[in-house]
Amino acid sequence: MRTTLDLNEKLLSQAMAAAHTKTKKATVERSLRELIRTAHIERLIARRGEGTTLTLRTLSRMRRDA
Repeated sequence: MRTTLDLNEKLLSQAMAAAHTKTKKATVERSLRELIRTAHIERLIARRGEGTTLTLRTLSRMRRDA
């Protein structure tokens, strides 16, 4: 799907460097995937309840170790 976006060039350049992507499209797509993944993890943590020590970092480690 084609979409025209007016993006902050400095922010986009920083995102491209951080994500090691070569194109604007790849950067935006990777950013959207990461946003969705993070939101999903946060919902899982919220469902776990209060008093837990489960964090995004802990979940990432668990995922790598699996």
